[in-house]
Amino acid sequence: MRLRDRALRDRVALFAGTAVALLCVGFSAVVLITTDRVATQNLVSEIAAVGELTAYYVDRGQVINPLPPISDDMVRPVQVVDPKGRVVAATKELQNKPVMADFAPENPQRVASEVVCHSVLSPDRCHIVVAQRVYRDGDWTIYSAAPTLPFYAYPLVAAILLAGTVVFTGAVAWGARHTVIRSLRPVEAIRAQLDHYRSFDLGRRVPVPKPDDEIRRLAESVNETLNRLEDALERQRRFCSDASHELRTPVTAIRAQLEDALMAPEDVDPLLLCHAVMPSVERLQSIASDLLTLARLDAGTPHERRPVELAGLVADELRGHQDREVVQHLMPGLTVMGDGSHLRQMLAHLLRNAQRHAASTVTVTLRCGEPDRRGDVAEIEVLDDGSGIAADQRETVFGRFTRLDTARSRDAGGVGLGLPIARQIAESHGGTLTIQDSDRGARFVVRLPLASHQSGNGNGSALAVRHHGTGQERR
Repeated sequence: MRLRDRALRDRVALFAGTAVALLCVGFSAVVLITTDRVATQNLVSEIAAVGELTAYYVDRGQVINPLPPISDDMVRPVQVVDPKGRVVAATKELQNKPVMADFAPENPQRVASEVVCHSVLSPDRCHIVVAQRVYRDGDWTIYSAAPTLPFYAYPLVAAILLAGTVVFTGAVAWGARHTVIRSLRPVEAIRAQLDHYRSFDLGRRVPVPKPDDEIRRLAESVNETLNRLEDALERQRRFCSDASHELRTPVTAIRAQLEDALMAPEDVDPLLLCHAVMPSVERLQSIASDLLTLARLDAGTPHERRPVELAGLVADELRGHQDREVVQHLMPGLTVMGDGSHLRQMLAHLLRNAQRHAASTVTVTLRCGEPDRRGDVAEIEVLDDGSGIAADQRETVFGRFTRLDTARSRDAGGVGLGLPIARQIAESHGGTLTIQDSDRGARFVVRLPLASHQSGNGNGSALAVRHHGTGQERR
């Protein structure tokens, strides 16, 4: 198994153990090198001390052959070489053997040392040889030597370092793995809770750990996401329930009329039956069309933006809405970038809603509104003289399938999709649709950014904007 395929705890433990092992090996190498140098320096000093004592006897002319050992614990090979290069005295093991080294201290130095291998001292080992110069009727050279020390000059120290490296590396690796396991327990709890999350149990939330760290923030983000998911699922359930209910009403009416016709076909006038069924079919078609429009707006289906002259668009749309008296106040020359068919549909929903609830008059005003942070805007105001909408219900009416007066006949108005469609069309064009205060009736105000040649802030390119805000028609 490759390293990246292993569990996080194993990777962290391996990384920590490897790092500590490298540090311990480096530390041990430094300690061993330092102890080796110190031991070698001490050995050289000891060898030089043996040579200095022999040089003392040479200087006084008291050299005897073979040379006696300095002491029982300082037995070192020593040779005395006269100015002619002859070995005139040596320790017992070097009797009748040639000079152990061919170097001598250079003036003005009196002492020199080198490592000599494969010499008369030993054919398979190396020795540290110290040469000292003494003047007595010429330059005499005293050689003293000792075997070189191994890298682990002190085996006990090497053993302790090795054991310490193994133990410390294992302890750190185990500690790192255990720490990761404990740190990830809240993540495991979050995962286990998410595994048990079901659509029928939307109230479950993941546990939030006490420490204020990244895992706590992760748990809080997951819970916030679950809250939004619960809200979205609840809205979807309500939408499906309302949609099925609205669709069932015209279907039930059509079925009842057709069943009556089948029970007494000889008494049925096909023309009268078609006229009786047509309102239900039209209502069914209207619901299906509105649902399709909402689905496209929710999906953010792209639509090309072109210059749209609002005064002409509003005037054309008003010609088809004459159920109530319509008063027009249209400012010419206001152009926005958008989809003309979508804007016409938005206006149609607002006009139908206003005419449905107006007592006698609907007033439509087009003007240049107060600029906002994006630049100049056009305002379309649709005002009816009906009963109006309470302030605390002005956002409620933009909920899908929402009706404020549930006791009224469904045939008296729409299904509650016109206002949400109108708001999403306004938002998809970078604008807003709100309900504002008025002396009488309901006052719907659409604000749309003017085209760039008028405000300097417009954008004439094709643009797909996805909005998920919902809204419902007032009833």
